Amino acid sequence: MKTKHWMLMAITGLVLTLAPSCVVYRDRPEAVVVQEAPPPPQAEVVPVSPGPDYVWIDGYWAWNGRWVWTPGRWKIRPHLRAVWAPGHWIHGRHGWVWAPGHWR
Repeated sequence: MKTKHWMLMAITGLVLTLAPSCVVYRDRPEAVVVQEAPPPPQAEVVPVSPGPDYVWIDGYWAWNGRWVWTPGRWKIRPHLRAVWAPGHWIHGRHGWVWAPGHWR
């Protein structure tokens, strides 16, 4: 058990040394920490809704070794009263962390 823990620590240290701008944690694969702040959001023209059950999901900056704009889109709500809570970047002690959007 101690050997596995030590190996995991060594691998984590190596990854942090080789890729200091971004960390993906193994226990939460969606948890991405980036050292540089995301750019300001881009202005988007919202097209006409395809129907009454659709909700507009704003575009956002994603990290893929560099900042990449993910454009907004219409998405059908899972149920009548569903509300979209948008994803956002949170500045923490170790850098910027992505909190993914979800339905409430």
